[in-house]
Amino acid sequence: MIRYVTIGANDLDRAQSFYDAVFAVLGQQRLWRQGDWIGYGPEGGDAKVFICKPHDGQAARAGNGIMVGLQAENTAQIDAFHAAALAHGGTCEGPPGPRPAYGDGHYGAYVRDPDGNKLSTFLSS
Repeated sequence: MIRYVTIGANDLDRAQSFYDAVFAVLGQQRLWRQGDWIGYGPEGGDAKVFICKPHDGQAARAGNGIMVGLQAENTAQIDAFHAAALAHGGTCEGPPGPRPAYGDGHYGAYVRDPDGNKLSTFLSS
């Protein structure tokens, strides 16, 4: 149902460093950067996540209650996603591990990017 997601950033170079690292561990990559926009997606595919400066010229800020959930292929990717996020200016919102409250076989992690946007990555068996 969702075609793409945009995430606001105040410092595109800092955001690019963060998102290059976290998307790489999920098998995604930076496809292009044009002006105030950076597009990420699968190699040879279309961009699905866009990092950009807000159109209205105001400062980017994290939305209260908004989170982007990213699919992982295995628990090692989730662990690497979390480590890459923290190594590139992100903060922990929930370390990698089982999430029994969501049902059997759920494993995930939560982070915030350098601008405070909340991301998660999950695996369900």
